[in-house]
Amino acid sequence: MTEKLANPQKTIEVIQKHGFGFQKKFGQNFLIDPHVLDKIIAAAEITKEDFVLEIGPGIGTLTQYLAEAARKVTAVEIDRNLIPILEETLSEYENVTVINQDVLKLDLVALAQEENGGKPIKVVANLPYYITTPIIMELFESHVPVSSITVMVQKEVALRMQAHPGTKDYGALSLAVQYYAEPYLAANVPPNCFIPRPKVGSAVIRLKTHKEPPVQVQDERLLFALIRASFAQRRKTLLNGLKNSSELTLTREEIMKVLAALGWDENVRGEVQSLEQFAALSDEVGKILQARQG
Repeated sequence: MTEKLANPQKTIEVIQKHGFGFQKKFGQNFLIDPHVLDKIIAAAEITKEDFVLEIGPGIGTLTQYLAEAARKVTAVEIDRNLIPILEETLSEYENVTVINQDVLKLDLVALAQEENGGKPIKVVANLPYYITTPIIMELFESHVPVSSITVMVQKEVALRMQAHPGTKDYGALSLAVQYYAEPYLAANVPPNCFIPRPKVGSAVIRLKTHKEPPVQVQDERLLFALIRASFAQRRKTLLNGLKNSSELTLTREEIMKVLAALGWDENVRGEVQSLEQFAALSDEVGKILQARQG
């Protein structure tokens, strides 16, 4: 059986053997704590029926655990310098395929169709913090069939994903994630669980996708444009946020008309509005935009 990589000595040995240099642009931090790896597998609820897409396998530490738990794993790694390492560390796992590619450029809908007959896949990732949100939103917005996304992220990002209206962490990311999925914080992970140590704490969060969104709206794109506008200038009122948005073309009078129709105060702020309230706002704004065209 392949020796597990999940300890500092083995990780350093592999890195030195291959003369691997960490690249800051890829935000590389390799896990070295087996307890955290067990928590990721448990949170993701991986079974022998599952096809798993892993994003950012690094040297294959988490991949080894996934391969033992899942039916099939496809690991997508952007750094070509890691490919020879992965070929070695995963050589005994016949159910793993490694793709050297930027995951944002891959056709993941086609991959899910090919590897899992179009049935929902599970995504697991230890993501570079700077690209966490774009990757998660791409998975949701491109409607890749995903049953859950279990990711290691910066702790403050995990807190924002599960935040509720009126709290300091609540924002556009909270609403976007909660529209598509139910977030569950599975574990807090201190910096000493990685090589090299990140400067911030991390967390494992599982996003279990909704079969149907918790709110129904006429226009999903309009909903998210309104959410972005409402949080672009956090301290401003909803009225000013919508009026100043480059994405929207609403006049002050139109916004006042919408707020009145909803029975909202003109000084209301976006940060206290729930997803249901934003859905109502979206449909009301939609009526105004339709009336213009009519």
